[in-house]
Parts: sequence; structure tokens; C-alpha cells
Amino acid sequence: MNKNLIGGLLLLVNTVAFAQDDVTKYAESITPEDLKKHLVIIASDSLEGRDTGSPGQKKAAEYVTKYYKEYGYQPAATAADSSKSYLQKYTLHKRSWGKVFVKAAGKQYEFNKDFYLNGLVNVPQEAGTSVVMAGYGIQDKSYSDYDGLDVKSKSVVIYDGEPKGGGEKYLLSGSSERTKWSGPVSWKEKVKLAKEKGAIYVFIVTDKTGEDWNKEVRQHAVMTRRFSAPTLKPVQEDPENLSAFVISPEMASSILGTSAQKLGESKSEIDKSGKPNQKKMNGEVSLIAERVSETIETENVAAFMEGSDKKDEVLVISAHLDHIGKSANGEINNGADDDGSGTVSLLELAEAFSKAKADGKGPRRSILFLNVTGEEKGLFGSEYYSENPLYPLQNTIADLNIDMIGRIDEAHKSDPKYVYLIGSDKLSSKLHEISEEANKKYVNYKLDYTFNDPKDPNRFYYRSDHYNFAKMGVPVIFYFTGVHEDYHKPGDDVEKIMFDKQSSIVKLVFYTAWELVNRDEKIVVDSHKQ
Repeated sequence: MNKNLIGGLLLLVNTVAFAQDDVTKYAESITPEDLKKHLVIIASDSLEGRDTGSPGQKKAAEYVTKYYKEYGYQPAATAADSSKSYLQKYTLHKRSWGKVFVKAAGKQYEFNKDFYLNGLVNVPQEAGTSVVMAGYGIQDKSYSDYDGLDVKSKSVVIYDGEPKGGGEKYLLSGSSERTKWSGPVSWKEKVKLAKEKGAIYVFIVTDKTGEDWNKEVRQHAVMTRRFSAPTLKPVQEDPENLSAFVISPEMASSILGTSAQKLGESKSEIDKSGKPNQKKMNGEVSLIAERVSETIETENVAAFMEGSDKKDEVLVISAHLDHIGKSANGEINNGADDDGSGTVSLLELAEAFSKAKADGKGPRRSILFLNVTGEEKGLFGSEYYSENPLYPLQNTIADLNIDMIGRIDEAHKSDPKYVYLIGSDKLSSKLHEISEEANKKYVNYKLDYTFNDPKDPNRFYYRSDHYNFAKMGVPVIFYFTGVHEDYHKPGDDVEKIMFDKQSSIVKLVFYTAWELVNRDEKIVVDSHKQ
């Protein structure tokens, strides 16, 4: 054989072997001990659950920034004074309920305890009105509760539903079919009519009593949280929105100066006679329902390592820094797994690549470590980045996103050596192939694609920060080990994290990232399976 050919083959073999030794060497710097060292800080009580924009979340941002600086990463964002910064700041806007109560007959009734609200109303200062009873609050061609009733500039109390003309037949339809005056959204028809008649506020009396009523109030209290959810852009609420105070028969009777029994008898008379009740019931009420605006100042942490010959192409490695803060009873949700595990994984990955660069083995492509916030509120940090990228998304080769990799779920209690992969084949078949090869060659974990199925009811593909890259056409992999009994609970603590398992998954991310940033060809977008 030609001596030059033999020499060339030996050089190639030695080069490949050397490269393999390099990646293994730096991957081995990712250890359970170092992961734990970081997590006992990130998931400590002193950070109070890292709620978005809270002092604890900002302490976490300071902590990871300190290590990115130590590892030699460059700040990727720009501060207000045009200097470089590790913090990509953004603002969340929030409209929520302030002071809300109803007063009648010398008693003050509590919001989401004694009554709840359908829709939105803004009464920033306490306002008082006269109140009149308006039966079922219906006006139809054959029946009207408003005939001869003056409700202008007053509030009305009306019964929920519609009258039945005896038996199970509804009075207005003459059958078992209800009309627009009954059902979950019938209150809107009633409020609209009352407003047309000149009424200011509408009180709807529910049929529910006792525990059934208490359960309904609790359910609506949860539902109304959507009216207090933050957004990336300021929300303009319509002050003329339809709204109704939903109250119990006891509260209604207090407002009208009567008894719950007499109120029930009045309703029964309408059902029995099929005619509006002519008995006058009046009262006085005052109320306040305040909508307040606030802003939440928060920030993504963005640390950058510039590549060599392919530096304009960027790999993003992401995890969310924040969690849900404190429970209503004051208990701290430390979020050791969600997503403390992802946060500290980024630090270990950053250190491994830093060691490689210090040895002259830095990546060919650039790497952006991105600790986002607002994930628990609605993936806001990654959404903000996708709309305001620090590096062009068309040059972003992939996002490797880590969210909850420190525990095991019920399905894998007997086999902890697994990780769920989500999204790896959605946009790039090559990304999926690289991931599979890295696992087979170095880690040998079970790669579970259960949640990658578009028919999976959990829809995890849409529930973490990688999705805001995927929807922009950037290939993604979401690393995840599933939901456990401490998900979003105070029990998600450091002592339950399986650091040996976590370190293996972090190494898998490292091996995958190493190939992505050092291979000759950029992976192509050749799949569209979203």
C-alpha cells in the first residue's frame, strides 16, 4: 500500500479519535455534585419560589450571570444606556381586581366568597343606587318582567333562568326546550336588556344554595384568574363590557329587605301563574369593583460564546429561570425540578464548553445560553426573545430546551434511565438523527417519544419555551422527564432530585450540542410535522 496513503489514514484515525476524546473529556466535567451545588442555591427558600419579576427571580438571574462571567461568556443584550448586558429586559402588563365589595342592609359582602362576577366592570369609587326586583329579567312577545317597571338609573335583581309554566315545560317555548334566557351565557342577554332599559348594575340570583353555591363560587374564582393574567402588551379593557353580580338568595333577600323564603315564594308564583310578579320589592345597595393596572419588570439572561469559522450561525440552549413563587397560604414553591433542574443544567453545559474553548477546542458555531422568564405565566420570555431576537432567527440553527429533568414520572418508576424527547423530528430530520446517534454512542438512555405524538392530550410540545422557536421555523428538542406528584407544589425540593440521572441527560444535551456546533453542514429544515 502507498506509504503516503497509509500515513494519511493514520492521521485521519488519530484526528477522529482525538476529537472523540475531546467531547468525552468535556462532557465528563458535567457532574451530579456540581449540579447539586448550584441547585441548592437556585431552589433555596431565600429565593422564595422565583416568581416572575420577584426579588427571588432577580437573585437567580444574578447567580447565573455571575457564573457566565466566570466562564468567559459575553453579554448578549443591550442595556438602556447602550452598554452590553447579560439581561434582556422586558415588561409584562397586568390588569387585575383591586378592591371589590357590595354593601346592603348594613353588611359588607365579600368578592369570591359571598358573590362572584360574570364579565368585567370597573367601579373605582364606591357608588350607591336604588334596587328593584325585576323577576326573571325577561322581555318576550308573550311575557315581560319590565312592563310598568322603571329601572332607569337603578340596579336590578333578577332570577337566573326562565319561568316554567308547570311541570317540566318552559313557559316561553311551551316545551322542554329552553330559550335564550336560560343556559351558561343567558346572563348576557339579561344584562343587555337591563342596560337598554337604563339599569346601571345587574344582580342575578342563583338557584344554588349551601355547598353547591360555595363550590360554584370557588370555581368562578379560579376562572376569573384569566382576568388577572399578565400579557406582553398592555390590555385595553372595554369599560362598557357586559357584567353581572351573581348572588345567593340570602344576599338577594338582604338587598331587597325581605327574606329568602318570601323571595322563593315570589319566584314560585311566577312559575305557577305564568305571569310577571307585580309585588314590588326594593332596596338600596352600594358597591365598588376596582380594576387596577400594574407592570412586572423582568428579564431573560443571555450569555454568548462566539464561534470560530461559522460564528454567524447560533445554537440556543434554553431553560426557564423562574417558578410560581408562594402559594396562597404562604408556602414556598422552590421549583427544584421545575425548572431549577434546567437552570443549573445550563450552567454545567456552559462550563463544559468554556473548558473546551480554554483548551483551544472552542465551537465552530456560536452558542447562546438563554435563561428565560415568564414561562409559568405564558412562555413570555421566550416569546419576547422570538419577537426581539438578539441574533437573527434565520441564523439560529436550533434550540435545545431543558425543562424538568430531575425526577421520574409514574410511567418510569421501574426504569429511571429515560428522557422524553419532544419536537426533535418536527422541523429537521437531521436534528433527530444527531440526537439519536449521540444517545446511542455516549449515553444509552431510553429516548421516549410518547409526548411527541401530535395526538397526545398533554400537548407538551406547546407548553415550554422551545415552542416559541419552533413556531418561527427553528428546529427544537425539548428534554423532559415528566410530571410528578410535586408538580407546582411546595414538595418540589432539592432532596428529591436524582442528580445522577440528571447529569446523564445533561451530557446527552452536550453531545448533541457539540455535534451541532462543530459539524461541517448546518442542519436543514426539511420537515413540517407541527
